Amino acid sequence: MEPKELVGKLTKDLEKSIKRSRHPVPIGISNRHFHITKEHWRVLFGDAQPRILRNVRQPGQWAGEETLDIEGPKGRITKVRHLGPFRSQTQVEVSRTDAFLLGIEPPVRGSGSLAGAAPIRLKGPRGSLELKEAVLIAQRHIHLSPEDASKLEVADGDLLRVRAGSGGPRELVFEDVLARVSDKFALEFHVDTDEANAAWLKNDDPVHVI
Repeated sequence: MEPKELVGKLTKDLEKSIKRSRHPVPIGISNRHFHITKEHWRVLFGDAQPRILRNVRQPGQWAGEETLDIEGPKGRITKVRHLGPFRSQTQVEVSRTDAFLLGIEPPVRGSGSLAGAAPIRLKGPRGSLELKEAVLIAQRHIHLSPEDASKLEVADGDLLRVRAGSGGPRELVFEDVLARVSDKFALEFHVDTDEANAAWLKNDDPVHVI
């Protein structure tokens, strides 16, 4: 690249970074949870209907009253919460720390990419299930509406860099943050508990795409 072209590129990147800094993104920290199909729900919970404990930021989604236990070769984690509504696939999301406790090796993936996911046993109040491909460590990602994506100059599927914990004792930059753009989404940066603890973050803290 010629010096003039390099200067132009650096100038453009700086202008984009300054523009993005005007639009903070709130954090949503994802503790271990499960999504479930209606058929699997009936096996684990019987005829009871899911009950909403609280709404979450993403439109139409909510944390449920119901929990179950998950079991791996080396351990069990109790009271893993349901995140509704029903899904087309049953999926369990855990942190790397959880995976060590369970004795499993889940891949880091975007939601719904279950080919090659780790196996798990689910135990509910009415029954249990053995699933061969169900557990993921969720790839860190940002939900954006089309309007938010336009403001931040981001396209669906982009891999972004996000600065978190600004001014704190463990400020860091998260690499390879997946952008997910939909008119069904609200602006939110999702990380798991391991990632949040690494940067001393809490729910609703602001981060910035850089």
